[in-house]
Amino acid sequence: MGHHHHSSPGTDRRGPLAGALSITLGVFVLQIVGALWTGSLALLFDSVHVLTDAAGLAMALGAATLSVRPTSARRSWGFRRAEVIAALLQAAFLLAVGTYVLVEGVRRLITPTDVAAPEMIVFGVIGLAGNLAALGLLARHRTASFNLRAAFLEVLNDALGSVAVIVAAVIITLTGWMRADAVVAMLIGALIIPRTLRLLRETIDVLLESTPAGIDLEEVRTHIARLPHVRDVHDLHITQIATGLPVLTAHIVVDDDCYRDGSAHAVLDQLQECVAEHFDVSIDHCTFQIEPLGHVRHETELTH
Repeated sequence: MGHHHHSSPGTDRRGPLAGALSITLGVFVLQIVGALWTGSLALLFDSVHVLTDAAGLAMALGAATLSVRPTSARRSWGFRRAEVIAALLQAAFLLAVGTYVLVEGVRRLITPTDVAAPEMIVFGVIGLAGNLAALGLLARHRTASFNLRAAFLEVLNDALGSVAVIVAAVIITLTGWMRADAVVAMLIGALIIPRTLRLLRETIDVLLESTPAGIDLEEVRTHIARLPHVRDVHDLHITQIATGLPVLTAHIVVDDDCYRDGSAHAVLDQLQECVAEHFDVSIDHCTFQIEPLGHVRHETELTH
């Protein structure tokens, strides 16, 4: 049986998250004041969205802190999967907020209320400035993990929400059409939901130990089976612990001669090089059980 892996703690992702969290909390305080002052539904819902994002960023920061903790006998992977759980919770919160915004937006569309449009513009610009600052902190790191990707999407949605609030305020100021506030609130919800569903699906796939995106299980099986001395591949599983951490396990049946002439070690080296270098997604964490032809019958008997 062979194991192959590299330990790579990766870059510390806590700095950008902490900075974005501080900015987002400041934006929330200012926007909630503005929403109460102006009576704007769009600004109020954008404030709720910002608060939800602040909670998501706090979870992301906590998960990033946990993910760099060392492994232990009880947790052999440490807390690497904490980032996936945090991203899942963020997506669930965003989905709830987006749905509520759509429902309440329809109600306000039917029964519009007066809002203070000039003040909406001021608070919308303040919110947008804060969102852009937070995006600047997260932009370079957004592909580093599910966690940071979720955080980036949340702040991006905040920025789009601020733009929408400004547009609604301008429309109301120029035309007096109060329903623009409800329309924009619904637009904010519509912007949240598709991205959230995509992230939700991807994080659930990781927790269900589905084959990671970018990896074709049958292609891996076929390629391994073509290596010299390999007679069969079974019990092949490829899962993902966290971002950038795919894991492979497989039983490899080889010629009996490999055990007599000592070439089994060479086969193991070829297997490790194959999954680490041949495919678009490199798999460094792999475990291969090398078996002679006669062992297949023994495994069949155990399963019956």
